[in-house]
Amino acid sequence: MERSKIQGLYDICTEVFSDKEPPTFQKIQWLRSFLDTIEAIDVGIDEFDSEGSPRSWVSCPSSPEGSRGLISGLAVTEITYIHIYESDDFSIGIFCFPAGSSLPLHDHPGMTVLSKVLYGSVYCKAYDWLKVDTANCRMIGLASTVMEGIIKAPKQASVLFPRSGGNIHSFTALTPCAILDVLSPPYSDEFGRPSTYFSDIPIPSLPGYVILEERDLPEDLVVTGAPYLGPQLVTDDVDVC
Repeated sequence: MERSKIQGLYDICTEVFSDKEPPTFQKIQWLRSFLDTIEAIDVGIDEFDSEGSPRSWVSCPSSPEGSRGLISGLAVTEITYIHIYESDDFSIGIFCFPAGSSLPLHDHPGMTVLSKVLYGSVYCKAYDWLKVDTANCRMIGLASTVMEGIIKAPKQASVLFPRSGGNIHSFTALTPCAILDVLSPPYSDEFGRPSTYFSDIPIPSLPGYVILEERDLPEDLVVTGAPYLGPQLVTDDVDVC
């Protein structure tokens, strides 16, 4: 049987991120190139169907072999996260956005993150710290703009690193869209990798630079969950069904 795309992604992530040494640039580019081959249907999402509901699935003759149907991307009415896999080394998941929804500025402490827009268009802002102060238990500091603009599928997967590439970013969906994320290592409060949210304050006299100030979790941010319905993933620890 031909290996599914999600199985291929898992296998490559295992090789890239399971070593004790940080991954090389060549390995990251290998993973990035493979991400660029993945489409929504490969991970159990039908980007065109509008008859389903956010938590339901629809049978589809074009579903990848071994899958159990497709989630209707256009039927998603709130930000929805599809959890695919997580270990101590990396996680794989998908954010589905309805048009107009936003994921506020947040960071990825100590992480390497690869993101691929599977379909649709999203407005992205991304920053890197230049100087940060945590003396008052809340982060505040100067950051530089790495990216501010529209990402439209198909587009090469992006890569951010712990200290570069736009580690603090936000997304606003201009159309219904989905973003496939690979994080290494995953978020973990226990190991000092919480998700922190920020407000950005422009500096009129310094175009391209902002003040970032830590904020509370936005009260209006709602992220719901949906099942992964793509091809079965066989892992080293347990099958993901």
